[in-house]
Amino acid sequence: MKAAILHAADAVPVYGDFAEPAAGEESQIVEFVAAGIHHITRSVATGRHYSRGGVFPAIPGLNAVARTAGGGLVFTSSGKPPYGTFAERIASPGAMRFPLPDEAQPEAVAAGVNPGMASWLPLKARQAEAGRLGTVLVLGVTGMSGFLAAQNARLLGAARVIGSGRSEPGLERAAAAGAQTLSLTGDRDTDAQALAKVLDGDTPGLVLDFVWGPVAETTFQALGRQGLSEDSADIKYVQIGSLAGAQAAVPSSLLRSRKLTISGSGAGSIPAADIKAQIPAYIQLIADGSVQVPFRTFPLSDIAKAWTASAESGPRVVLVRD
Repeated sequence: MKAAILHAADAVPVYGDFAEPAAGEESQIVEFVAAGIHHITRSVATGRHYSRGGVFPAIPGLNAVARTAGGGLVFTSSGKPPYGTFAERIASPGAMRFPLPDEAQPEAVAAGVNPGMASWLPLKARQAEAGRLGTVLVLGVTGMSGFLAAQNARLLGAARVIGSGRSEPGLERAAAAGAQTLSLTGDRDTDAQALAKVLDGDTPGLVLDFVWGPVAETTFQALGRQGLSEDSADIKYVQIGSLAGAQAAVPSSLLRSRKLTISGSGAGSIPAADIKAQIPAYIQLIADGSVQVPFRTFPLSDIAKAWTASAESGPRVVLVRD
């Protein structure tokens, strides 16, 4: 079969022939329709993600929209390495096969489920814990995951959504989705002061961090407080991505002076059953237009160009069948 093939961690995938996948007891062969090239897709494929070491040659791709033998469209995941979803045929695991509603646009689902679920899960968890969403702060709102986080927070009733980032087009897009935006300069003191001014005493109940690194340190500085009075806030800081850096220093004074919980959200920290339970509902939100997912398409045979384009900001790159 034809597939996108990655031969080394620092290489660009090429279009070529790869051995057919084999169906197992709980999997079936489905036909590729569309798949998004997400940040995690690139990270996992190159062996840089914590979930898996690099295996080469391999077919990239963690999930996709595919067509079953019966003609129905499903959102599914890949089989075991070296098989991913960027191929004409996929061994679809039975536990990760979700039918698409009739009104769903396959490309939008392929583009949106992965980045959208990244914030949907912690937002739902916070809503269930607190009963409501107050102010939600999104770090990295200019990326696709951050943009969808702003939409998700609004959908779930957040009183206020604040998003920070550096891309002006991305900030404009987030503002159109209902977020109050802050353009970062890269200077920690300047940005911390600007964020504190935007918050104006309105401490976020939930922080969704897609970037970590220096941006997280800037946020910690802005969230600092003085005094011995009991903290009236309850901040849940959820670390989701690390596009700005893998490390961030947390001030000890912040942890002692504030009611602040820092946790991660990703494969391994969230039960697989909880993730699977929310996927159908999120697919429906994309299908009915409640969540808007900008995307641009490339044929699978043009994987090299698509892979390069996916490293840029903007609409999510989606591979489609030739």
